[in-house]
Amino acid sequence: MRLTGHLCQICQKEERIIKLRLQWYQLVLLLQNTRALVCAASSLQSQVLTKQMPLGVLLTNRHYRSMPTHGIGRYRHLLPKALPKKKKEKVQAKQIKAATATEFGVFNVCVSGYDMTLVEHYSQYIHNLCNHLDIRVDESCALPTKTTEVMVMQEQGTKMYVDAVLKTHERIVQISEMKATLFPIFMEVILKNQPEGVRLCLKQHTEADYQARFKTRPELEGLLAKINN
Repeated sequence: MRLTGHLCQICQKEERIIKLRLQWYQLVLLLQNTRALVCAASSLQSQVLTKQMPLGVLLTNRHYRSMPTHGIGRYRHLLPKALPKKKKEKVQAKQIKAATATEFGVFNVCVSGYDMTLVEHYSQYIHNLCNHLDIRVDESCALPTKTTEVMVMQEQGTKMYVDAVLKTHERIVQISEMKATLFPIFMEVILKNQPEGVRLCLKQHTEADYQARFKTRPELEGLLAKINN
């Protein structure tokens, strides 16, 4: 009885081993078949793409879209949205402040001369001096350059010819709300440091001075006058 029971156990073990081997062989065959199918499908796909699609389509077919590195190098979404451009409004003259008992109103410090370098540096010096003395500067601007022709008559004749052309450069520093007690000190300093060949003039600011900053356009003004008439 013991021998028969032992033989039965051995037979059962052998049957299990045979079943496991059969399952293993079936799995190996299945893997081989799937590998062959995948290779065949990829080869067919590559053949179809190369025959039907141009080269440019293949180059743009990127396979990294689903990778974590997708999107590197893009920056436009980080930039702020551009605001719509506003139309330039016409420049309008500011209201002229009147003088008081202790303060001056709006006046212009006019610097002019033939040497543009001296005129520019002297106007910058006046502007820096006002900042140092806490004097309010409303504006610092340049007027259009004026050209003067010097005509000379010949000794024996009546014809005249151009001997020289002089260019007059002018700068304006517009000051407002200057205290009356500070004005003598300001004038003394700028007169002591006035360079040679540079003219200095102080005058009250008017609307005509504001219009003198812009170049006249007679053709445009004539057309506007015809339209209005």
